[in-house]
Amino acid sequence: MTSNELRDKFLKFFESRGHKIVASSSLLPTDPSVLFTTAGMQQFSLYLSGKKDVMQDFGNKHLASCQKCFRTGDIEEIGDDTHHTFFEMLGNWSVGQNENGYFKEGAINFALDFLVNELKMDKSRFTITIFKGEGSIDKDTEAAQIWLKNGIPEERIKEFGKEDNFWGPTSNVGPCGPCSEIHYDRGEEFGCNRPECGPSCEYCKRFVEIWNLVFMQYNKNEKGEYELLPQTNIDTGIGFERLLSLLQGKNSAYETDLFLPIIDKISELSGVVYMDNRKAFRIISDHIRSSCFLIAEGVNPSNLGQGYILRRVLRRAVRYGKSLNLNSGFLIPLSEIVIEKYKNIYPELLENKENIKLAINEEEAKFEKTLQSGLKKLEDLLELKHSNIISGEEAFDLYQSYGFPIELTEEIVKERGFKVDLEKFEESLKAHQDVSRAGAEKKFGGVGKDAGEEGAKLHTATHLLHASLRKLLGDHVQQMGSDINMERLRFDFKHPQKLTPEEIKKIEDLVNQKIKEDLEIKKEEMPIEAALSAGALAFFKDKYPDIVKVWTIHNPNTGEVFSKEICAGPHAESTGNLGCFKIIKEESSSAGIRRIKAALN
Repeated sequence: MTSNELRDKFLKFFESRGHKIVASSSLLPTDPSVLFTTAGMQQFSLYLSGKKDVMQDFGNKHLASCQKCFRTGDIEEIGDDTHHTFFEMLGNWSVGQNENGYFKEGAINFALDFLVNELKMDKSRFTITIFKGEGSIDKDTEAAQIWLKNGIPEERIKEFGKEDNFWGPTSNVGPCGPCSEIHYDRGEEFGCNRPECGPSCEYCKRFVEIWNLVFMQYNKNEKGEYELLPQTNIDTGIGFERLLSLLQGKNSAYETDLFLPIIDKISELSGVVYMDNRKAFRIISDHIRSSCFLIAEGVNPSNLGQGYILRRVLRRAVRYGKSLNLNSGFLIPLSEIVIEKYKNIYPELLENKENIKLAINEEEAKFEKTLQSGLKKLEDLLELKHSNIISGEEAFDLYQSYGFPIELTEEIVKERGFKVDLEKFEESLKAHQDVSRAGAEKKFGGVGKDAGEEGAKLHTATHLLHASLRKLLGDHVQQMGSDINMERLRFDFKHPQKLTPEEIKKIEDLVNQKIKEDLEIKKEEMPIEAALSAGALAFFKDKYPDIVKVWTIHNPNTGEVFSKEICAGPHAESTGNLGCFKIIKEESSSAGIRRIKAALN
């Protein structure tokens, strides 16, 4: 069974059983408390908590999807049989047990029906885990009884605590509950021969978790307390790659049709056989796949947030490419394979093909410039060491001067028997960020309070420019900095390629149109959380106070909002007196960052 067949079979199975198929949401969540979408339920969290009406938006209490996911906690595990940064999650949901919704028995029956009857998997190889009870939450005896009724013997039903068998919430608060996991026994040859070996064994990979059934009964509130939800829900998730590897009889998903074309290309380019260095092959193939998906969503390599994760995986792929003697530029042909593989399932990859290749090429070239000198610096450092500790200051110098993510330094020195003083590294990094942030108040605030009328006009124009860029180029555009003097504004923003003359003209025209409309500019003060919930843009959230100023450029007659941003700078009272907006120059600022200089006449 191919990957496309499995994905299609799952969705058709649940569609034929009354579920509405919902498209995957973005990897970039709307919830500002999490960096990426890590589970299929995230796009349904408001429905599962009862805050939104699922029938109104979907017309069905039963949902199913194949969701793109990205998890950062597994990066160091990449290279083994089962872990990935980017992965797909198959899932089905029942929102509310009442009014024809199903709960534990329905979820278990669907899972067994799909695995045993549809996929023809051997039920005798299933071992089930349930929640044993912990703290104020009781043991899930109901789930245990349902599994027994469905032919799973008592000796293959194992009990675990919160760490293993209580799921969620995805952020600090939200819906959660006990879960029951289906593990597949790969056989004694994969085991550790310990009498207590079983699911969640720390010593081997004999038992592979393939399906997690979450019985969502609780809501964790801001006090950390677990309250009963007003409705019960089912939230399930299958690790698509793990299930596929079992169905194709492979030890790892890296040996399935999802990765083999990439691995074959790496072998062709390097002259190295996969089995001779599986770890390097797997890291490169995982990281190029996840990089393509992140860039397709508008993420570009940077030293902050999502961009930092992208930079980290790309640079890690380049480093492991060096261990296989791959030539510069090797990631581009690999990215083309990823795009070709997924283009019909996730068309955004093909739509952003040139952006993907440009961002990868620029980041690889940038890292190449410093990699060799950085590695030499590290080698010299290790040779002079009289202890096995790399100081925080030394690690920070590699980060600042050579672009080495701290995780990369850790990984390299660990291979040589050294450790990094992470606490001191964090202190050095924080001190650097504090200095940068102090300067950023001017850089990102644009102008000071005493800037005068012309400065306020130019600052207002940056808001119009930012909004116009996002409307005409896409939501991937994000402000990366601005600077204003009395003659012009400078605005840096995320975008992977040079603007065309036609694009520049459209941007100018849209800004001038909004000036001509004489839109009202409204200032409000509110808590940062309220501002974000109201849709205000804020790309420098870590430097904002608890109470922020929100500036809204809108038409009070129609209610149309053109721009809404958190900002500390001065502004005009309306757009009508700004004058004529003219872009003087458009150029590159750094990899994936463009710069516009403009004036008001």
